[in-house]
Amino acid sequence: MNLVWKRTLRTANSERFLATSDGKDLAAVDLHHLADGTVAGTVVVLEDSEIDERQVPALLRRLDEDLLPGVDEREGSLVYTVVVGRVLGNWESVPDQAP
Repeated sequence: MNLVWKRTLRTANSERFLATSDGKDLAAVDLHHLADGTVAGTVVVLEDSEIDERQVPALLRRLDEDLLPGVDEREGSLVYTVVVGRVLGNWESVPDQAP
């Protein structure tokens, strides 16, 4: 799989990435770097990505290798929640306009 990670958001302790392959969105990943050195992640595998449950461990290993050089899943400092979903759209709050 020709996997490319695109960072879409970064804060002091968190990052959001989009995993793509050949121009197709596969998964969205939120990573939260905790004070104790642990990284907690939420991985949303997009339902039309054709990634099945058997491929998820390989996706998580690749995520660890590519994006988390200071964290090692074998040391227990990495926790993921994995869900399958679809993008419904993007919403933004809009400030009230004075009349």
